[in-house]
Amino acid sequence: MGVDIAPVPRPDWSPLPGSVGVDGKVLVREADFFVAILRFAPRGTVQEHPGANDTLVVCLEGQGLTSVGDVTSPLRESERVFWPANVPHRLWTENTTMKTLMVERAGVGFPARGLGDVVG
Repeated sequence: MGVDIAPVPRPDWSPLPGSVGVDGKVLVREADFFVAILRFAPRGTVQEHPGANDTLVVCLEGQGLTSVGDVTSPLRESERVFWPANVPHRLWTENTTMKTLMVERAGVGFPARGLGDVVG
Protein backbone atom coordinates (compact mmCIF):
# COMPACT_ATOMS: atom_id res chain seq x y z
CA MET A 1 0.00 0.00 0.00
CA GLY A 2 1.39 3.40 -0.99
CA VAL A 3 1.10 6.81 0.60
CA ASP A 4 -1.89 8.86 -0.59
CA ILE A 5 -0.35 12.17 -1.70
CA ALA A 6 -2.23 14.56 -3.95
CA PRO A 7 -2.07 18.25 -4.82
CA VAL A 8 -4.36 20.61 -2.96
CA PRO A 9 -7.35 21.78 -5.06
CA ARG A 10 -6.48 25.50 -5.10
CA PRO A 11 -2.99 26.25 -3.73
CA ASP A 12 -2.78 29.88 -4.85
CA TRP A 13 -4.54 32.86 -3.27
CA SER A 14 -7.51 33.94 -5.36
CA PRO A 15 -10.52 36.20 -4.74
CA LEU A 16 -13.35 34.57 -2.84
CA PRO A 17 -16.49 34.65 -5.01
CA GLY A 18 -19.32 36.71 -3.50
CA SER A 19 -17.08 38.52 -1.03
CA VAL A 20 -15.26 41.84 -0.79
CA GLY A 21 -11.56 41.99 0.13
CA VAL A 22 -11.22 38.27 0.85
CA ASP A 23 -8.84 35.81 -0.83
CA GLY A 24 -8.80 32.07 -0.26
CA LYS A 25 -6.87 28.84 -0.75
CA VAL A 26 -8.69 25.50 -0.87
CA LEU A 27 -6.58 22.87 0.89
CA VAL A 28 -8.98 19.89 1.03
CA ARG A 29 -12.19 19.20 -0.87
CA GLU A 30 -13.67 15.76 -0.19
CA ALA A 31 -17.26 14.55 -0.39
CA ASP A 32 -17.85 15.23 3.32
CA PHE A 33 -14.89 17.40 4.40
CA PHE A 34 -13.62 20.81 3.28
CA VAL A 35 -10.66 22.92 4.50
CA ALA A 36 -9.67 26.40 3.33
CA ILE A 37 -7.62 29.39 4.45
CA LEU A 38 -9.22 32.83 4.09
CA ARG A 39 -7.27 36.10 4.10
CA PHE A 40 -9.19 39.31 4.90
CA ALA A 41 -8.06 42.82 3.97
CA PRO A 42 -9.31 45.75 6.08
CA ARG A 43 -13.08 46.02 5.49
CA GLY A 44 -13.13 42.53 3.96
CA THR A 45 -16.37 40.59 4.26
CA VAL A 46 -18.01 37.28 3.55
CA GLN A 47 -21.67 38.22 3.26
CA GLU A 48 -24.23 36.66 5.57
CA HIS A 49 -25.48 33.28 4.38
CA PRO A 50 -26.67 29.99 5.89
CA GLY A 51 -24.37 27.02 5.31
CA ALA A 52 -25.59 23.53 4.53
CA ASN A 53 -23.12 21.98 6.99
CA ASP A 54 -21.52 22.62 10.38
CA THR A 55 -18.43 24.82 10.05
CA LEU A 56 -15.58 25.64 12.41
CA VAL A 57 -13.52 28.80 11.77
CA VAL A 58 -10.21 29.39 13.58
CA CYS A 59 -8.62 32.85 13.57
CA LEU A 60 -4.92 32.25 12.83
CA GLU A 61 -3.80 35.89 12.62
CA GLY A 62 -5.30 39.30 13.27
CA GLN A 63 -8.89 39.90 14.28
CA GLY A 64 -12.34 40.55 12.90
CA LEU A 65 -16.01 40.00 13.62
CA THR A 66 -18.44 37.16 13.17
CA SER A 67 -22.17 36.82 13.47
CA VAL A 68 -24.22 33.69 14.05
CA GLY A 69 -27.92 34.27 13.75
CA ASP A 70 -28.63 37.58 15.50
CA VAL A 71 -25.48 37.55 17.68
CA THR A 72 -22.30 39.45 16.68
CA SER A 73 -18.95 38.84 18.41
CA PRO A 74 -15.30 39.77 17.93
CA LEU A 75 -13.05 36.96 16.68
CA ARG A 76 -9.38 37.26 17.64
CA GLU A 77 -6.17 35.37 16.94
CA SER A 78 -6.19 31.92 18.61
CA GLU A 79 -10.01 31.89 18.95
CA ARG A 80 -12.53 29.83 17.04
CA VAL A 81 -16.20 30.11 16.20
CA PHE A 82 -18.70 27.36 15.39
CA TRP A 83 -21.36 27.97 12.75
CA PRO A 84 -24.16 25.39 12.92
CA ALA A 85 -25.70 24.16 9.68
CA ASN A 86 -28.57 26.19 8.22
CA VAL A 87 -28.02 29.19 10.53
CA PRO A 88 -27.09 32.51 8.83
CA HIS A 89 -23.52 33.55 9.62
CA ARG A 90 -21.06 36.21 8.51
CA LEU A 91 -17.32 36.94 8.85
CA TRP A 92 -15.69 40.36 8.32
CA THR A 93 -13.05 42.88 9.33
CA GLU A 94 -13.30 46.59 9.96
CA ASN A 95 -9.90 48.35 10.15
CA THR A 96 -7.85 45.16 10.70
CA THR A 97 -6.63 42.20 8.70
CA MET A 98 -7.35 38.57 9.51
CA LYS A 99 -6.38 35.09 8.35
CA THR A 100 -8.64 32.14 9.18
CA LEU A 101 -8.75 28.39 8.79
CA MET A 102 -12.20 27.12 7.80
CA VAL A 103 -13.21 23.47 8.30
CA GLU A 104 -16.59 22.31 7.05
CA ARG A 105 -17.86 18.80 7.66
CA ALA A 106 -21.10 17.13 6.74
CA GLY A 107 -22.59 15.85 9.97
CA VAL A 108 -25.14 13.21 10.80
CA GLY A 109 -28.36 14.20 9.11
CA PHE A 110 -26.67 16.85 6.97
CA PRO A 111 -26.02 16.17 3.29
CA ALA A 112 -22.54 16.64 1.84
CA ARG A 113 -23.83 19.25 -0.63
CA GLY A 114 -22.58 22.75 -0.11
CA LEU A 115 -19.08 21.79 0.97
CA GLY A 116 -16.88 24.54 -0.34
CA ASP A 117 -19.63 26.39 -2.21
CA VAL A 118 -18.59 29.74 -0.76
CA VAL A 119 -14.88 29.23 -1.22
CA GLY A 120 -15.17 27.72 -4.70
